[in-house]
Amino acid sequence: MKHRVVITGLGVTTALGKDKDTFWNNLMAGKSGITPIEGFDVSAYTTRIAGQVHDFNPEDYLERKEARKLDRFVQFAVAATAEALKDSKLNVSEDTDPERVGVIIGSGIGGLGTFEDQHSVLLEKGPKRVSPFFIPMMIANMASGQVSIIHGAKGPNVAPVTACASGSHAIGDAFKFIQSGEADVMITGGAEATIRPTGLAGFCSMRAMSTRNDDPTTASRPFDTGRDGFVMAEGSGILILESLEHAQKRGAHIYAEVIGYGLSADAFHMTEPNPDGPARCMKMAMRTAGIQPEDVQYINAHGTSTPVGDKSETKAIKMALGDHASRIAVSSTKSMTGHLLGAAGGVEAVICALSLQNQIIAPTINLHDQDPECDLDYVPNVARKADLNIVMSNSFGFGGHNASIVLKKFEA
Repeated sequence: MKHRVVITGLGVTTALGKDKDTFWNNLMAGKSGITPIEGFDVSAYTTRIAGQVHDFNPEDYLERKEARKLDRFVQFAVAATAEALKDSKLNVSEDTDPERVGVIIGSGIGGLGTFEDQHSVLLEKGPKRVSPFFIPMMIANMASGQVSIIHGAKGPNVAPVTACASGSHAIGDAFKFIQSGEADVMITGGAEATIRPTGLAGFCSMRAMSTRNDDPTTASRPFDTGRDGFVMAEGSGILILESLEHAQKRGAHIYAEVIGYGLSADAFHMTEPNPDGPARCMKMAMRTAGIQPEDVQYINAHGTSTPVGDKSETKAIKMALGDHASRIAVSSTKSMTGHLLGAAGGVEAVICALSLQNQIIAPTINLHDQDPECDLDYVPNVARKADLNIVMSNSFGFGGHNASIVLKKFEA
């Protein structure tokens, strides 16, 4: 028996807001969260802008002593989880069997800030001064681990590390655990905190990021002829997934239903995209959902604003959906949030769930001169009301990792 899987709680910690409502309102207004980088000297960097989470205080969610033991990416995950559980009105220890509550939170890089800080300690003060918390603070599974510890979730606990596909793989895997009956509830999504000197330097050296430093809010411009790279961002997006039976039994509000999941490998190149892999991924997601291309009304694109990536994804959508590709809406919300790397899939799944609930599509801002090779309907600049029943979210990562999630408007 396959169990139906529904979304009952949403939480975000992003440059556009640290709660669901603020975040959604800013998206609908077409607001950019990109600002000049604070926190360290970026004068020598070719890119000096990012999507930062401002005024974040981990002590709003954790005791000071505990917060100091957690890397920023884990703090983001803890905060977004608290928001999602509050939104779902779910208390793990009181409302569930904790052994049937799991956590899957992905991260592309993990505790980069901790790694930098402790490496400096090693060089300046020697190995004996390196923190005993260095390793458990740094490793990428610790968002999943800490969330389970805090909330007493004793079920499946995994942490995908598949670059920018990590968050979507986490959600897809969580969906499968509930669908197969191995869990009743899953806390899932992604978290990332890489706006650090080494992270910024690495992406700058790849020439992968926008250098539109003088006009940050227009720097992320997917599918526009003027795009010159992605804009890095930090944060977390967390969803509460439940079996339909479990959600209905406790009278939970249901945002949407998860019906499909696809994943594939490009088997092509470490960093260069290839449309074949994403196309197969989208086809798999539709096949597992039991739908046809004609059933999809909207795709939240990976849409990073890189010259090569946006063209490749456009080709992939055409390969996967055929003639129907020209009849659906496609938008990249990274134009507003920036690219949250391993957390992107979590944040964008939250957006898709809210799109279904509110029957409106978030725009692709900064799209003023559309690339002729990117010739789909990208919902330019202004949110659009729509009759939405089925939507898809795409995430593609370095290494050729691809993930697509399919959500459906809930019907009892």
